[in-house]
Amino acid sequence: MSRVRQVPGGRAVEVEPERVEGWIGRFADRHGVVEIHVTESQVVVSAQDGATASFATRGGTSVTEVVERLAEPRRVGLVLVRLGGHSVGVAFGGKVEVSTTDRKQVHGRIRAGGWSQQRFARRREGQARVALQAAADDVARVLVPRLAELDGVVLGGDWQALDVLRNDRRLSGVFSMAEDRVLDVPEPRRSVLDEAAERARCVEIVIQDTRATGRGPGRMDTGEGA
Repeated sequence: MSRVRQVPGGRAVEVEPERVEGWIGRFADRHGVVEIHVTESQVVVSAQDGATASFATRGGTSVTEVVERLAEPRRVGLVLVRLGGHSVGVAFGGKVEVSTTDRKQVHGRIRAGGWSQQRFARRREGQARVALQAAADDVARVLVPRLAELDGVVLGGDWQALDVLRNDRRLSGVFSMAEDRVLDVPEPRRSVLDEAAERARCVEIVIQDTRATGRGPGRMDTGEGA
């Protein structure tokens, strides 16, 4: 599972709340910080070399206060879906409280042509529909009745599979609470859900490096090793 994802103009890294101040310190050591700007919605760290690091907040007027707020335990819904498997749950403070996990057989693609390939494709499409319907049913059963208790929803898995669920009217309330990020996860299992619950605590810091003489594409500094 990757804790770094590409975003327009840079990368986003996941950092545990209790490590955010240390991460900013390492970022400052590497880049040379000019200013730390705290608003009601985000913190923006601007560096001497043009790099910036920013992350969303849940209140606070200083970095220390922001981090304290971000570290407060939250109850979140988790929806992890890949074709053929899903895991759904509720976590509080990084620990899963309620969950369900299921797998449905979906055959892989074949290269053979002609009528047999078309028949196989139709069979595969049918299996995929059954699998995604089962995932939608479990999200409706586990999360929809608990929406009023949740502080947010974290998604993970395959974008296309999640988009199918997003179009299910029963789940509109779930997806309206979903964070923008989608966790990169392998085939959903209970152990994968447990790790996703811990990652849901993390602060996503977006790093944008605008230095003209900086690293080439694909080598954006995450600040982690600074």
